[in-house]
Amino acid sequence: MNTGDTAWVLMSSSLVMLMTPAIGLFYGGMVERKNLLSCIMLTFGSLLIVTMQWVLFGYSLCFGKDIGHVIGDLSWCGLGTIGINSVTSYAPNIPHLAFMLFQMKFAIITPALIAGAFVERVRFQSFMLFTLLWTTLIYDPVAHWVWGEGGWLKTLGSLDFAGGTVVHITAGVAALAICIALRRKKRAIDGRFQPDSVPLTLFGAVLLWFGWFGFNGGSALGANAAAAQALVTTTVAAAAAALTWMVVSSREGKNTAVGAATGAVVGLVAITPACGYVDVGSAIFIGAVGAIVAFFSIKLSEHLKIQDSLDVCACHGMAGTWGALATGIFASKSINPGGADGLIYGNTHLFFAQLASVVAVWIFTFVGTYVIAKVVDHFINFTASQSEQELGLDLYHYGEEAERPLIYS
Repeated sequence: MNTGDTAWVLMSSSLVMLMTPAIGLFYGGMVERKNLLSCIMLTFGSLLIVTMQWVLFGYSLCFGKDIGHVIGDLSWCGLGTIGINSVTSYAPNIPHLAFMLFQMKFAIITPALIAGAFVERVRFQSFMLFTLLWTTLIYDPVAHWVWGEGGWLKTLGSLDFAGGTVVHITAGVAALAICIALRRKKRAIDGRFQPDSVPLTLFGAVLLWFGWFGFNGGSALGANAAAAQALVTTTVAAAAAALTWMVVSSREGKNTAVGAATGAVVGLVAITPACGYVDVGSAIFIGAVGAIVAFFSIKLSEHLKIQDSLDVCACHGMAGTWGALATGIFASKSINPGGADGLIYGNTHLFFAQLASVVAVWIFTFVGTYVIAKVVDHFINFTASQSEQELGLDLYHYGEEAERPLIYS
C-alpha cells in the first residue's frame, strides 16, 4: 500500500461527502423559504440511509464477486470479511476500506441529486424509502455493470472515469421517471421556481465545484498524473460551461447569477466521465457543448410541461449523456494508457460501447425508477397533499422554519 495514494483517496472521500450538503444549499437557494429545511433534509437523509445500506450490503452488490455480469455477490455484507490491512484488486495501492469509503460517497450523492426534481412536494419518509429501494435496485446494479469486475458494460469496453453514467445519467433519468410517475399530483406552486436566496445557490455551486476535485480527481485512486489531469480538465470544463451558459442566456435577456452557477455545475457533470481520458482542449469543448445541451433541454422540458422542479434531468441526465458520448469521441490513450482511443483517433468501438452504455442505463433506470415511484406512492403517498404544500414542508415535517440567513438575495 502507498501512503500518499491512501491520503489522497481519504481526502477525496471527504471532498465528495462535502458535495452532498452542497447540493442541499444549491437546491435550497432555489426553493421557497417555507421549504428550505425540507430541501436540505432530503440530501441529509440520503447521507444517512445510503451510508447504512452501503455498509450492510450495497457495497458488496456493486463490487463483490460477479454474478452473471449483472450484480455482485454478498460476500462483503457488513464489511465483516474486510480486514484493516486488506486490499482489493480495484485499488491494490490503498486499503480496501479506503476504496469502499470513497465509493460510498458516490452512492450517497446520487439520490440527493434526484431530490431536486421534486423538492417542495414530497414527504420525507417516502423519500427515505424510495432512496433505499432505488439505491439497491437501480444504482447498485448499474455501478456493477460499469465499474465492477465482470460487469457487462465494463467487459464491453465502456469507460466512465468518475461517474458520468453511474451517477449523473442515473440521477437525471430517475428524476424524469419520477416527474412522469407523479405528474398527476398537483403542486401548490405552479410555474417555474423563483430563487429565494441567490447567494445560497451560488455558495452551493462553489462548494460543489470544490468538492468535485475529490469526485473526479479521487477517481484516479492515487496521487498520480491521472488525478492531476482530471483536476485540470474538471475546472476548465466548468468555467467554459458557465461562460457558455451566460452567453446563450444573454441572447434572451436572462443572464442571471443562478444561470451562471447552473452552467458551472453542468460543465462539471459533462466532464465527469471523460476527465481522466481527454486533453484540456477537448475538456473545454465538452463543457461548452454540455451547457448548450442542458440549456435547450430545459426549454424542451418546459414545452413538454414536465414538472422537473430544478431541471435535474436536463442538467444531469442530458449533460451526463453528452459527457458519456463525448468520452467515446475524445478519449486518448496518450492521456491515459489505461483507457482507449476515441472516435477522432480512429477507434469506433469505444464510441459504440459508450452509446450502448447510455441506451442500456437510460432504459433500465427509467423503467425501474418509474415502477419504484409508483409502488411507493401507492402504499405510503410519495407526494405531499395540497394542504401540506400550502403550509410548507418545513412546518409539516419538522415543526420549524428556516430563519432568514445572514446573506440576502
